[in-house]
Amino acid sequence: MAITLTRHDDVGLLTWSDGENRINHDSLARLNEILDELETIEGPLALVLTGDGKFFCNGLDLARFEPFSEEYESTFRELQRTIGRVLVFPAYTVAAVNGHAFAGGALLACAFDYRVMREDRGYWCVNEVEIGLALNEGMWSILANRVPRATATRAALTAHRYGAPEALAHGIIDAVASVDQLVSHALAIAQSATSFDRKAIRYQKRVIHGDEAQHLGFDFLAD
Repeated sequence: MAITLTRHDDVGLLTWSDGENRINHDSLARLNEILDELETIEGPLALVLTGDGKFFCNGLDLARFEPFSEEYESTFRELQRTIGRVLVFPAYTVAAVNGHAFAGGALLACAFDYRVMREDRGYWCVNEVEIGLALNEGMWSILANRVPRATATRAALTAHRYGAPEALAHGIIDAVASVDQLVSHALAIAQSATSFDRKAIRYQKRVIHGDEAQHLGFDFLAD
């Protein structure tokens, strides 16, 4: 699965380059494999996730499985668990949203501590109502946990497509950058956070997001 890891000083850069970057068991397994590898690192660390080309992540792989099939349901559960894991990952995390972040991809972006979006291309959109699906309690809680409630409600009920300036104005992202500066901005933010005490980061994330992570199925108490 085309998610690669490169090191930039103390930052791990994950680049997802699989066309539309769809969510399925393979992509989630690869993402978690890299998170496993990064968690073994002692000392300074932060991470950045970005895509390549038109998409950051275009949601669940509905060309691979039918809605509500066994594979769909198991992928959905694993996506929730992975989002819970990223929420409490013991290092600072940054999403560099290079293009469209739709449905599950929009929710995945919400898991990161800091989100920067390309200013001139791509939408952040929770479009389940357009495709005849509904957010379950867990998916709604991701929105409600990371996005202002009024914005989350509008996003969930109208499938509004937020470009970068509007996403910034509505509290979905933290910054906007040009295509040439997007990844370098994300890497700079991440690198600036590598001086933080990781034990403190780990504890703070569990205080802030621990209930949500467990609600999503990630049992961090087991480690």
